Amino acid sequence: MPKPFKKRLWRTVSWFAVLFAALFLFRLLYSFSDYGAADSGYGGGYDFFSSITNLRRNYASEKIFNSNIGPNAPEDVAASQKYEKTATISAATSHFEKDDSLIRSVTKSFEGSIQYEESLGKKGGRELHLSIGVKPASFDSFYRAVQGVGELRSTMISKVDKTNEYRQLNAKKASLEKNLASLNELKSKGGAISDYISLHDKIMEVETQLQELGVDLGNFNTENEFCTLRFSLFEGREKRAISFFHRIKITLEWTLKYYAASVVAVAGILLCSFLLLLVVDRLKLLAAIGSRLRE
Repeated sequence: MPKPFKKRLWRTVSWFAVLFAALFLFRLLYSFSDYGAADSGYGGGYDFFSSITNLRRNYASEKIFNSNIGPNAPEDVAASQKYEKTATISAATSHFEKDDSLIRSVTKSFEGSIQYEESLGKKGGRELHLSIGVKPASFDSFYRAVQGVGELRSTMISKVDKTNEYRQLNAKKASLEKNLASLNELKSKGGAISDYISLHDKIMEVETQLQELGVDLGNFNTENEFCTLRFSLFEGREKRAISFFHRIKITLEWTLKYYAASVVAVAGILLCSFLLLLVVDRLKLLAAIGSRLRE
């Protein structure tokens, strides 16, 4: 009789030991994955420029060949595609001053222009955000060079065709100029003072629209052609390696916690099952006694 009991006891202990070892091994292996690694301590990581709406828009052009465009079309419209090309790079660093100087040095070497700059935070958690205009021919090389600043976190490039928008602006300009010429022609004719004042106000309004339109079209001019690179640098402590003994400590604490929870859960399930079976047996007993009494 004692031998079977010892055997059952040893088998039960073995199953619990296997469960503990499985949980321990799982957590230890997980600690070596990227998800189980310690926090690098770098702050930020968000898209700063998504909330900024007043940034300068840069446009570039490239030669295209479209047989649908007539031979009499203006050269800048017929032979060029206007587009907006923007790259967004996010990086982290534990050497903020060094990488701050490096990004400015790289920008200078590519003859880039810092069009927007904002610095945030205190030492240990600083942020630097730059919007840089660079010539289209140098854009790809500049984009690759900037990726060497700090520890790269994310990159994205978008290219949006602006040819139709450029043509619409030119068409609107031509229409306003024609309207202004007609108004000036009317101005040379005689009439009532009230009509003259109203005509003068209308001319001023059209001239204002032409000036605003000229600013928009000026961004498309060849001498203003740039592509945009938006760079965000976040400061934080340097990522440190996790020692093996620290992994063992964390793994053991996690295993004991969840092992105890698993044992309690299994014990609770067994107890509930036992109570349920006990209730069922009592109900069967009561049913049997009731049937006897009815007989």
